[in-house]
Amino acid sequence: CSWINHIRCEFYIQYKTYWLILTQRIFIWKNRKIDMIKEKEMVPKFQLQDADGNTIKSSQLKGKKFVVYFYPRDFTPGCTTEADEFSKDYKKFQKAGIEIVGISKDDVTSHRKFCDKMNIPYILLADVETEVCKKFGVWGLKKFMGREFMGINRSTFLVNEKGKIFKVFPKVKPKGHSKEVLEAFKK
Repeated sequence: CSWINHIRCEFYIQYKTYWLILTQRIFIWKNRKIDMIKEKEMVPKFQLQDADGNTIKSSQLKGKKFVVYFYPRDFTPGCTTEADEFSKDYKKFQKAGIEIVGISKDDVTSHRKFCDKMNIPYILLADVETEVCKKFGVWGLKKFMGREFMGINRSTFLVNEKGKIFKVFPKVKPKGHSKEVLEAFKK
């Protein structure tokens, strides 16, 4: 009877191994790297909720110059620095006729708290399902302290009045980025 148990055990191990490999391949396929949108491409259509729960559509921004910046998470050091700098320079952006839109995976409640604490005057959108992040190609594999995980790669897209992206910042350093963006619009 022990040889039957041995066969059962072998079958179970092979089945579990096969299942693990299959689930890993499905995870990799579902979270595969999507190419980031390039300059001269149109902004993809999207619709997300802002910090007040209002639905904002990409079509509402048409006819305006705007910045779309993606950041990993509310209340983290880099994101706080980036949000603070955009907030301090917001009047300069407004004077130049430029709207600012920040997008992260955080929910509406988190965005409301972040806006209140940081006095953020511009639009923050909640992309909880990462649909818009994937459309822009900023959702992908990240590495931090030897650990790999899926997340938002900090990136910024500058858009003209026609809805066409004219400048992409694929790997953003938060400090000084707001001024860098403002200068790029002036060129």
